[in-house]
Amino acid sequence: MATSNTKSRDGLKVLHASLFRMGTLSMAKAYRILGFKPFHALDDPERVNWVQLEKAAEATWPSVSDARPIPPFARKDWDELWGNEYDVVCETSGPFTLELLRAYPDAKVVIVQRDYGSWWPSFQSDVLDPLFRPFIGFQMFLAWHLAGFRAGHAMRKILFGFFNAKTKEEIEAHGRETYEKFFQDIKDNVPPERRLEYKMGSGWEPLCEFLGKAVPDVPFPSNEPEPHTEGLA
Repeated sequence: MATSNTKSRDGLKVLHASLFRMGTLSMAKAYRILGFKPFHALDDPERVNWVQLEKAAEATWPSVSDARPIPPFARKDWDELWGNEYDVVCETSGPFTLELLRAYPDAKVVIVQRDYGSWWPSFQSDVLDPLFRPFIGFQMFLAWHLAGFRAGHAMRKILFGFFNAKTKEEIEAHGRETYEKFFQDIKDNVPPERRLEYKMGSGWEPLCEFLGKAVPDVPFPSNEPEPHTEGLA
């Protein structure tokens, strides 16, 4: 699981404001080299607390289908999900960035925004399509009732809520508008001194200066292909 109650931490120190398929694997490696403890869910889906993540989606977007009546997450809930064990979370935390800003007002914010024209096809083929492939509903049923695995349920609720959609077609229709609003809302809510708009390929210097870390004597992690959502039923 992605959480631990065996020790107390100060919560998330860095909010990685980005979305799936935007270099999150490389950034997770970079944070680790800099001495942070990052979490990148799709490295190892079985380590994710999918049940708590599904609750986060329901609490954030109560209108999603089959959402239970769950109060908005407070700091203690985000700590249970991530903050008790990790310093920074890549990819699964992205859609919740505005909520995390309220929970962790002292955290620094690193924004990584990939151009929409190149990002959307990658997101669609590696995240969206696998979650809506034929017979996925039956596979999700088996995963939950035979293995207690809620990844598909959680991911669907996150995407439906984030894109304000009820179907895959509505997600696709709302894609660009949601993308643009997401990044604009972050910039509108985070003062310039608290945020870094990091461009992939910029190397260590801007990231290290912003986070107060020495520049490592190793190459910046390559932007390797990220794991996709096959197997998240």
